[in-house]
Amino acid sequence: MSQPPRRIAHLDMDAFYASVELLRYPELRGEAVVIGGRSANAPVLRADGTRDYARLRDYAGRGVVTTSTYEARALGVFSAMGMMKAAALAPDAILLPADFDSYRHYSRLFKAAVAGIAPHIEDRGIDEIYIDLTDHPDETRALAQRIKDAVRDATGLSCSIGIAPNKLLAKICSDLEKPNGMTIVSYDDVPTRIWPLPVRKINGIGPKANTKLIALGIETVGQLAQAEPKLLQEHFGLNTAQWLRDVAHGHDTRAVVTSSEPKGISRETTFERDLHAKHDRAALSDIFTRLCMRLSEDLQRKRYAGRTVGIKLRYADFHTVTRDVTLPQPTADGATIRRAAGECLRRVPLEQRIRLLGVRVSALTPLDELTQQRQPVQGDLFERL
Repeated sequence: MSQPPRRIAHLDMDAFYASVELLRYPELRGEAVVIGGRSANAPVLRADGTRDYARLRDYAGRGVVTTSTYEARALGVFSAMGMMKAAALAPDAILLPADFDSYRHYSRLFKAAVAGIAPHIEDRGIDEIYIDLTDHPDETRALAQRIKDAVRDATGLSCSIGIAPNKLLAKICSDLEKPNGMTIVSYDDVPTRIWPLPVRKINGIGPKANTKLIALGIETVGQLAQAEPKLLQEHFGLNTAQWLRDVAHGHDTRAVVTSSEPKGISRETTFERDLHAKHDRAALSDIFTRLCMRLSEDLQRKRYAGRTVGIKLRYADFHTVTRDVTLPQPTADGATIRRAAGECLRRVPLEQRIRLLGVRVSALTPLDELTQQRQPVQGDLFERL
């Protein structure tokens, strides 16, 4: 008996963080709202029961936009944009601080709702999943609507879903009719639905590759599909050229992976102002300690320990350095992570000001598999300065 054609869905929550905030502040619906900044940007409740909201024009600092509503995006404000640049584009936009505990709560709700209908899920982050619907008995469009309705009933939020023969096309399609979209394509639809799109719409073609393709006169997926193999190979190499040809024709054989072990867990922060290792030693030590302790909490919550502890520093000139150390046995203990991170810190230059600091634990092992734990070891950071 022949195998049924693959039906792979990509479900993406619509402006997820911002949409969660609008559940809390429904009066902001239809407004340009930017999520980011500090807790000091939280709304202030007035005596008459109304709220006083911070405005983007009043922001001063080094933060970046976490996300924005579609109304703010229409003004040019997108995630990962510097807040000061966003303020220049949309000074009257309302500014709200991020609440990741709330976002994780709603993430669990929407994934549980989907799993109750179609359990073959690949978790791709807090606001998106792949779903293998190949063996599901329901008709495709009715099934997609059932999933969307279940997500809204569980969370009060909308999502967009793309269904296609593979993950590549499904992810592209989930973005075509946002918000609250539903897009279903087959291989026969690739020339009409996919080829007119910019090449950057293909997941895996980043800014550098996009710039290089445009320089070659290749701006759309269709132009990439028709490009001479020799031209692509000359500029991208044999393997990447083959991949570009495959994805331009909508080919992707990756399976939906329903369970996987994380490679590493990390915590990092970008400072509101650049900090100097000597002049701001106390502040840096406190920040570093809190990163290590929160990373420890993440590991224990996810039931992992790791042998490799690493740090990441980004200097004021945006140069980034990393260092790591491998421990004799896995740990999830905050004091042990802090001491190992301190050892890594001693191996990097600390003359320049620092704009970002991060800590990572990798080479993970499930805690349930460990028979013994290391004892906590205290250590002072930045002690040599």
